[in-house]
Amino acid sequence: MINELLKKRFAAKVIVAILIVCLIPTIFSSFFFYHSASDIVKENVRESSLQIARQAADSLSYIFSNGSDMADLIYSNERIQEIVKKDLQESLSPAEFESSQEYITSYLNSTIYSSSFVRIIYVLKDNGTSWGSGSFSPFKLSKVDLPELDWVKKSIEKDGELVWEGLQYDHFSGAGENTDLVLPISRVMKDFDNLHNIAYIQVCLDGNAILEKINQLKLGKTGHFFVVDEEGTIMIDSDIQTINSPVENKDLRKHILNNKQEFQYKENKINYYGVKQQIGNGWSIIGVVPVSEITGEISTIQRIIILASALFGIVAIFIGVILAKRVTEPVKVLTNQMKLVGKGNFNVRTSVNSTDEIGMMSIQFNKMINQVEHLLDKVKEEQFQKQEAELRAIKHRINPHFLFNTLSTIRWLVQFKQTERANHALSALSLLLEANMGKTGTFITIKEELEMIKKFMVILQIRYEQTFFLHTQFDKGLEEFLIPRMVLQPIVENAIFHGIVPTGQEGTIAISGREINNGVEIEIRDNGIGFDHELLKQLKQSPNETNSFVGIGLRHVYDSIKLYFHQDSKVELQSSKEGTIVKLILILKK
Repeated sequence: MINELLKKRFAAKVIVAILIVCLIPTIFSSFFFYHSASDIVKENVRESSLQIARQAADSLSYIFSNGSDMADLIYSNERIQEIVKKDLQESLSPAEFESSQEYITSYLNSTIYSSSFVRIIYVLKDNGTSWGSGSFSPFKLSKVDLPELDWVKKSIEKDGELVWEGLQYDHFSGAGENTDLVLPISRVMKDFDNLHNIAYIQVCLDGNAILEKINQLKLGKTGHFFVVDEEGTIMIDSDIQTINSPVENKDLRKHILNNKQEFQYKENKINYYGVKQQIGNGWSIIGVVPVSEITGEISTIQRIIILASALFGIVAIFIGVILAKRVTEPVKVLTNQMKLVGKGNFNVRTSVNSTDEIGMMSIQFNKMINQVEHLLDKVKEEQFQKQEAELRAIKHRINPHFLFNTLSTIRWLVQFKQTERANHALSALSLLLEANMGKTGTFITIKEELEMIKKFMVILQIRYEQTFFLHTQFDKGLEEFLIPRMVLQPIVENAIFHGIVPTGQEGTIAISGREINNGVEIEIRDNGIGFDHELLKQLKQSPNETNSFVGIGLRHVYDSIKLYFHQDSKVELQSSKEGTIVKLILILKK
């Protein structure tokens, strides 16, 4: 398309040349600048994202170490060891029991106050007394089978090592359903003498404080952080519903399980950038954000470059258009006027006033159009006269034919001494001839045509010794519409001769008319036997090639409509055993 435009338009060549000179240096320099700036921005974004992830990992590692240190502190407390063992042996006196209860509870409470990240501490046993800080509820503990809890089983399996669980609501504190969001760290307490399991220690970190730390981290506008364990299971997330569930996105899960600190993946047709840092307990903190958010500066640079290039292009086009217009405007005017002439508008005259070659071409063009217009008018006039002569010839063939048939009928009536019928026929014929002779010109009104058809039908009734009825119905005022002479009469005669007469019975012809847009629609309907199928096919396809009187009459109708009415005017034929319908669609020329 561009090649065609350059071949055909000199103005396009001028504009393209200016664009090339202006834009090529701009495009190359912009391309170099964009890639350099993009590399710098991407490197800054990478470093910033990794730094945020490292800080988050360090912060969580510090919080987790608080919990693990407290678990170790309680585990190594000899007094708590002694109290737990004596409680198991049920060797405590009431005074000792009361004192031990107060010691452990006080110790646990003072311990959690030493750290802002530890929320609750429990020392629990399968049987006997259990202890807890704050609002520990032995009643809630009594409702569960402690050895069947998952964290207890894992603690036994780990045999003294720490068991880390994801965020959850605490089960053993508070009244009713009012519990705290915590991150539990559990282990078994062993007897230092024989290393038997004597209790379970659970240190619960403050879940809300952990979430607050994570939510403070910013990665783009909508990016967020979450924590997973070694198997890719979510352990910490602001969406509590996802806790203890594996990461759903397979691509993201694959990146989480490898050792890369940076990665990219796709979710819901959106590209995401991710960072990963390991935490002290073996878990990892993951940060994900749409790539488009962290490369916003690159997009801004890209937009600036595009806008600048577009501005340079617009300026170049503007300059090119001005220069090209001065050179090509006269040629464009002459070309457009030639196109109008090519579409048939010969009223066009060029108005290019110049002394150069284009001005001389304009003068010769006007002379040529004058000559062509003169020749076309001459051809149109000759063609019109030829068509009118042909129509007159057809009418002269129709009238003698009808007159011959009528006189033959009267002759036979006289010969068979049917004087009254012969007299009636002569009277009708004289009235019809008088009506025709009194009219001059090519056009008559529908009303006048109908009057002659009535007189014509009287003669046909005498000729064929059958009764024919004529019914007419036209929109108000439509009977004054002008039509060419003898447009309806040949159709009526064909309807009687080929449709009604063969039945040997009475027949009816209905002529109706209605107004259409810029014209009329006239329908002639009879109740005869209809046309022969082959004849009807021939009349529809080529009425001008039919030599019978039917063809001559219809040829006159077709040619009259073609000559005097708009090209969309037409004749429609429908015929069956129940009769024939002829529709004339007559649209006035503008």
